[in-house]
Amino acid sequence: MREEREEREKGEFVDGVIKGMPLVAKELIAGGIAGGLAKTAVAPLERLKILFQTRRAEFHNAGLLGSFTKIAKTEGLLGFYRGNGASVARIVPYAALHYMTYEQYRRWIIEKFPDVRRGPILDLIAGSFAGGTAVLFTYPLDLVRTKLAYQVVGTSKLNVKQLLQTEQAYKGILDCFSKTYREAGTRGLYRGVAPSLYGIFPYAGLKFYFYEEMKSRVPQEQKNDISIKLACGSVAGLLGQTFTYPLDVVRRQMQVQRLSGISTSDRSGTIATLLTIMRRQGWQQLFSGLSLNYLKVVPSVAIGFTVYDYMKLYLQVPSREEAVIEVVSNRGNSQASSLHS
Repeated sequence: MREEREEREKGEFVDGVIKGMPLVAKELIAGGIAGGLAKTAVAPLERLKILFQTRRAEFHNAGLLGSFTKIAKTEGLLGFYRGNGASVARIVPYAALHYMTYEQYRRWIIEKFPDVRRGPILDLIAGSFAGGTAVLFTYPLDLVRTKLAYQVVGTSKLNVKQLLQTEQAYKGILDCFSKTYREAGTRGLYRGVAPSLYGIFPYAGLKFYFYEEMKSRVPQEQKNDISIKLACGSVAGLLGQTFTYPLDVVRRQMQVQRLSGISTSDRSGTIATLLTIMRRQGWQQLFSGLSLNYLKVVPSVAIGFTVYDYMKLYLQVPSREEAVIEVVSNRGNSQASSLHS
């Protein structure tokens, strides 16, 4: 009886805390947890994708199975998660900001422009701005993740001096941050941010656009089916990624220019890097790792949407329309109170 009472009191306390949380905090928590779990689940494929995108010599012609085997032999199981700590450290705040600002931008647009049509175009605009906002706040973590994932242990072709200077240039997340900042300051931490923004604006917007557009065509009685949501989200992620993937390749190559031996004077901007890749490596390089990305996006989006839905349910997040009504009502009440006072 005592244990049951304690469990009940604990449940009532947690329920009270959840009910007292601001809507923004709930959306941040739900998005952050969803992003972290989804990213960790596909970390091995993310590591291989980065090695293919940056044309790591040892993996250039190894193929998917050969690359998996090489990493397993030289680095072991943990090798598949090299850079994942930085990746999760980035994706948690990124996903939290992305989901939260998307909901906030959407509500703000509806509030400021009440005549705007509630449909995929609204999601395209809100999603684009949310993606850009999330990138600007978390980009240095993405840069660190890429540099750590680019490093390879156990390469026999390199001598000890080279290994110390390039392969093991960074001992961890904080070491990579400090060395990058000492080398180039804040600008160095945002190396490659331009193609990230060029890519995330259409990608984030298109992802939400396709997702909402496909959901709108689903029969009403099936709209709350998780499998339907996951299918719509996966296809939306694939379509959005295909259109913007070349900019992701450009971003990765810009991020590792110093590690790949390119001198400061030869480092290029977004357009110059894009043209250089096409001229020296061929246009096919702009889609290098895309097949891996397809394998990664489907489970990542599926896990992300599922966890996000469950977390919103657990945190008692109201539906979008209910949240809009609540925000507008609260602001109307506050304005009325200020007029009376």
